Amino acid sequence: MSKFIFVTGGVLSSLGKGVTSASIGAILEGMGYKVTLQKLDPYLNVDPGTMSPYQHGEVYVTEDGAETDLDLGHYERFTNAVMTKDNNVTAGKVYFNVISRERRGDYLGTTVQVIPHITEEIKSLIKKVAKDTDVVIVEIGGTVGDIEGLPFLEAVRQLSLELGKSNSMFIHVTYVPYIKTAGELKTKPTQHSVKELRAIGIQPDAVICRADRDLPKGIKAKIALFSNVEESAVISAPDLECIYELPSKFKEEGLDRLIAERLELEYREANLSKWKKIVSIIKNTEETVDIAVVGKYVELKDAYKSIIEALTHGGIANRVKVNIVWKSAEKLDPDELLEVDGILVPGGFGERGTQGKIEALRVGRERGIPTFGICLGMQLMAVEFARNVLGLKEANSTEFDPDTPYPVIDLMEEQRKIDKLGGTMRLGAYPCVLVEGTKAREIYGKEVVYERHRHRYEFNNRFRPLFEKHGMVFSGLSPDGKLVEIMELKDHPWYIGCQFHPEFKSKPFDPHPLFVSFVKASLERRRAKV
Repeated sequence: MSKFIFVTGGVLSSLGKGVTSASIGAILEGMGYKVTLQKLDPYLNVDPGTMSPYQHGEVYVTEDGAETDLDLGHYERFTNAVMTKDNNVTAGKVYFNVISRERRGDYLGTTVQVIPHITEEIKSLIKKVAKDTDVVIVEIGGTVGDIEGLPFLEAVRQLSLELGKSNSMFIHVTYVPYIKTAGELKTKPTQHSVKELRAIGIQPDAVICRADRDLPKGIKAKIALFSNVEESAVISAPDLECIYELPSKFKEEGLDRLIAERLELEYREANLSKWKKIVSIIKNTEETVDIAVVGKYVELKDAYKSIIEALTHGGIANRVKVNIVWKSAEKLDPDELLEVDGILVPGGFGERGTQGKIEALRVGRERGIPTFGICLGMQLMAVEFARNVLGLKEANSTEFDPDTPYPVIDLMEEQRKIDKLGGTMRLGAYPCVLVEGTKAREIYGKEVVYERHRHRYEFNNRFRPLFEKHGMVFSGLSPDGKLVEIMELKDHPWYIGCQFHPEFKSKPFDPHPLFVSFVKASLERRRAKV
């Protein structure tokens, strides 16, 4: 029977419950246990796929094509668990399932209510991911006290009772602010947060306290007293230089032993040597490389969370610190890019900022700066090339100009009859065949790779011969040869665009080959300038 850890959050949002849950998973894997993780989100969207990144950060795509919360990216980067559509549950999905059953007549004669129907559906979806795993870590999104989160908290309260004391535990992540004028840490917000949790019938077994510093013993004792937990169950989670330090920090605080005791798991010394090695490389790397990320959501870094992490992983592999230079595509001065070592144009939707991205790609192409285009970034590479190399000045994507005479990027054939936007794109992992003798094939070192997609538009094959004639190489194709997956410029140090999202498959211990190669090329450019 699987054991369950329920992770809740209090005081305020953005405390790092996702990284906390992922780090707990990393510790348990280091102890030799098989884990999986699940995120429960209280919003009424069925998934975050139609949300602006400003609302909820990046949309993370799983192997099976689910559009999910960015926390699932943390889960996959920190553990060996493979996320699927079942690992992200929203209130929208829960209510959709229940109302669909009601309309079918499954509940004939019954008044459909939050309790038991909604809570039973939540419990069913939680138990669904518990197959063939030792420990399931369930993160409940939002903050304790939010009205929309109550059905989820009630469901896990019930489930905990059904599972039995030794088969489940609650970990509450909270905030302990430091008041500068008073010169002290304040525990009252945490006290009230735990009080709110206990009022709905949940007693936390551990309280993880986020703060800008380590908690002194006296503060821990006070929190323990008012939270009704032992002092050893108050875990300090200070701001760290690197998020990959967190598994080691939690072990140092004794969280591994606490979990083992509470869940009656055999205690095994967690092997976290790989985490310590990664942290050591990050902290002791002195050489730097400047990479410009040109996007339209640069004010909210969470919109590019997986990009940031994948660049970090590429830096780890090359023993170099990647300094990301954020550039707004809407306010771009192309001359500002001449001093950077690499340019990355990430994915996105809509016309806003496209002209700035096209200018960035032009600078990268003309000046020989290593340039990486991802999804929309690759599509705009095609538009820029068509306009400035092929002389097709009105070339565009039909996403932005349906009447362009040169639609180098066009709607995928299977997308033409779709009238609903939610969950209808080309989503998830698809095979890509790499052409012998190309840079892409050399980087991957294999013929076929599987990469994750999230797009509606594709390169228009009508223009393929003209592009090839002027030096563009289509180095990655779908198995039937009909879809362009990767394009690269022949006479350029490193100019590669990919239709997929390689950042979703990068891990600190298994960095994505394209990011490793891109950072390496950027580093070589920097060294050549010295």
